[in-house]
Amino acid sequence: MRNLSLFLMALFYIGAGTLHFVGPEFYLRIMPPWLPWHRELVFLSGVAEVLLGIFVLIPRTRKLAAWGIIALLIAVFPANIHMAINSDQFPQFSPTMLWLRLPLQFLMMLWAWRFTRCEWRPR
Repeated sequence: MRNLSLFLMALFYIGAGTLHFVGPEFYLRIMPPWLPWHRELVFLSGVAEVLLGIFVLIPRTRKLAAWGIIALLIAVFPANIHMAINSDQFPQFSPTMLWLRLPLQFLMMLWAWRFTRCEWRPR
């Protein structure tokens, strides 16, 4: 289960990061208006997700990558709040789903945190 969890996490972040380049329009729409450089931040976060997804697979970089994932989830949290507050701008998602997505971020942080522990070894 540990290996499966690790590979699913890596696949999730590599896939999510790739989507920033395939469909940046969606990510540009969810950027809070008070943030500068929307396009640059979308691409930067996409690069970060792809790299962190790769580095979490490498034993030497796993711990740092997991901390990076936690930092990334904190950094993108304002965009998720923006979506929930402005749910009328995202009719393809139910408002309930957008609000439930917020605590999901903390579960994803917990998932990444699991791989920050030194004693973790894949089996």
